[in-house]
Parts: sequence; C-alpha cells; structure tokens
Amino acid sequence: MPIIEWNDDYSVQIKEIDNQHRQLIDQINALHDAMKQGKGKEVVGSIIVKLAEYTQRHFMSEEQLFLKHGYPETTRHTREHNAFIEKVAGFQNDLKLGRILLSMEVLNFLKDWLIKHIQIVDKKYGPFMSAKGVV
Repeated sequence: MPIIEWNDDYSVQIKEIDNQHRQLIDQINALHDAMKQGKGKEVVGSIIVKLAEYTQRHFMSEEQLFLKHGYPETTRHTREHNAFIEKVAGFQNDLKLGRILLSMEVLNFLKDWLIKHIQIVDKKYGPFMSAKGVV
C-alpha cells in the first residue's frame, strides 16, 4: 500500500503540473516500499538522487510558468523550493558521509513537505493560472 495516494485534493488543475506531482508521489512511494521490504539501504541513494533531480526539474517547470504569466507570489514560492532543495541535498550529503541512515523521519519529512506544499502553496497558483488560460 502506498504511503501517499493521488487524489483530486492534490490537483492544481494544470495537467502538466499534476502529472509532475504524481511522479514525485511515485518516487516517495517507491522509497517507502523499499523500506518496508527491508531494502531501504540498497536503494535509498538512487531513489533520493532521482527524487532530488526530478524535484529540481519540476520546480523549474513551475517557476518558468510563474515568470511567463507574471505570478505575483513567485519570489515566496521560489524560496520554498530552494529550502526544500537544500534540505534534500543535506540528506544526500549526510547519507554519503554515513552520518544518517534513511529513517521514517526522513521519509515523513519528504511526504509531509510535498503534501503541504501542494495543498497549501501550489493550490494558490491554480486559480491565477486558470485565469491566464493555463490548463
């Protein structure tokens, strides 16, 4: 059973962004599944790398959309993206150096941040983009 199941509560009403959010959820679910199977240590590095890379591409996609349409919350939204990227980079570095092991705390951080970010921060730009004709 996945730790996060996609539902319409997560939709920002922009197909491309919703698809990207689904991909991020899939990565977190893959990490959760690996941990449940006792394979977390074996796959954590590659999943964290994939998650970090995909997250950066997703954030760039959102930010380009914001700039193209003049979204007024771009600066604040981008700050949140940068803070997340920094946090995940810290996880990657700590894992490489053997300072931390993957734990439910890390997994829950990723899950909680993504869900809160989508439902609170990302949902704000949905109506703005819809008014600009973005679907």
